[in-house]
Amino acid sequence: MNILLLGSGGREHALAWKLAQSKKTEHLYIAPGNAGTSQTGTNVPVDVTDFDAIKTFVVEKEVDMVVVGPELPLVKGIKNYFKENKVLDNVLVVGPDMQAAQLEGSKSYAKEFMQRHNIPTAPYRKFNEETLEEGYRFLEKLQPPYVLKADGLAAGKGVLILEDLQQAKEELTQMVNGAKFGEAASNVVIESYLKGIELSAFALTDGKDYKILPVAKDYKRIGEGDTGPNTGGMGSVSPVPFATEELMKKIEERIIKPTVEGIKEENLDYTGFIFFGLMIVDNDPYVIEYNCRMGDPEAESIIPRIKSDLVELLAATANGTLRQTTLEIDERYAASVMLVSGGYPGSYEKGKKMEGIEGVNNCILFHAGTARDIDDGSVKTSGGRVMAVTAYGNTMEEALQTAYANVDLIGFEGKYYRKDIGFDLKN
Repeated sequence: MNILLLGSGGREHALAWKLAQSKKTEHLYIAPGNAGTSQTGTNVPVDVTDFDAIKTFVVEKEVDMVVVGPELPLVKGIKNYFKENKVLDNVLVVGPDMQAAQLEGSKSYAKEFMQRHNIPTAPYRKFNEETLEEGYRFLEKLQPPYVLKADGLAAGKGVLILEDLQQAKEELTQMVNGAKFGEAASNVVIESYLKGIELSAFALTDGKDYKILPVAKDYKRIGEGDTGPNTGGMGSVSPVPFATEELMKKIEERIIKPTVEGIKEENLDYTGFIFFGLMIVDNDPYVIEYNCRMGDPEAESIIPRIKSDLVELLAATANGTLRQTTLEIDERYAASVMLVSGGYPGSYEKGKKMEGIEGVNNCILFHAGTARDIDDGSVKTSGGRVMAVTAYGNTMEEALQTAYANVDLIGFEGKYYRKDIGFDLKN
């Protein structure tokens, strides 16, 4: 198969790394890709939301399957675009259409979907500029902390958790009048705070059947001990020690199964990954959010644990034959530690030369914000999150130890990483 993978982050490098291993892959193209993906296939200078340019490339290169990495092309309707273009009719697309992608694209749409299908989630209400006073009164009824979420896509930064009522009211005002998070927060979801431990669960679905992928725990905050501002993710581990057989059964029966049945009942065109952002409260799972694609940095610890042929799995997902496939998982732990640019998630400098990449061993490097220097071919930083260092181990501690040993071998000016990934999971 000729495959086009859309995206340029660590998630996409993990997917590209796995897709390239399949005997079914003839040509793998990544648009736009990064310095790491260029080692697994051919990078293509096409923007993920330039559907006309994608169409031209797909026709020209006789692409058989398009795998959509990030959320933006899905929410903007790339699947619909392919369905509406006769020349693209036979191309498989891994990802939901525009309507189904609203499960990620709109927090209130997702909440209403969960209510319709009795999927456990935090109580909530939606407010906008016209209902601002009602929003204040709703906040007054809640106990702190107060959870405010931009209804639309805000690149992972549209969630505020605040202890002070007055501050919550001020932030709500800033959100709905467009000063904070822009158009994404013209509607704001306010929900009750759930106190527990987070867990990332994943499934592949063809809209009728599903396969449950490994679970992971990711670490969003920049500082050790889960302090400081949120980032796109500073690391992840898989599997998760507290995700017992009993808990996984609850997650499947109460959340994964009714979600897929809801998709089927509502005739949503959903063929791809579902991410379930969960909060485990007293050993009961609640959905915090849906994503319509693999998580990042969870992908960097989950994809390496998939032993089955990913091309076979994704093709079956896209053409509705997922039931006929088998999913084999590596029993070992995988741990990923993210190297980031100094200053991230605030302002940071790019173009820092990276040293020591060739000297790593017993690990996989998944590039995120990297680029190759045109003149000397060296790898340079080009983003906030630069690279994930992933390692296997028979225990979580062993996987983390190997990952950190390799983190120490890689250097660039301003390098920062959290030294405590998995800290809350150790005995």
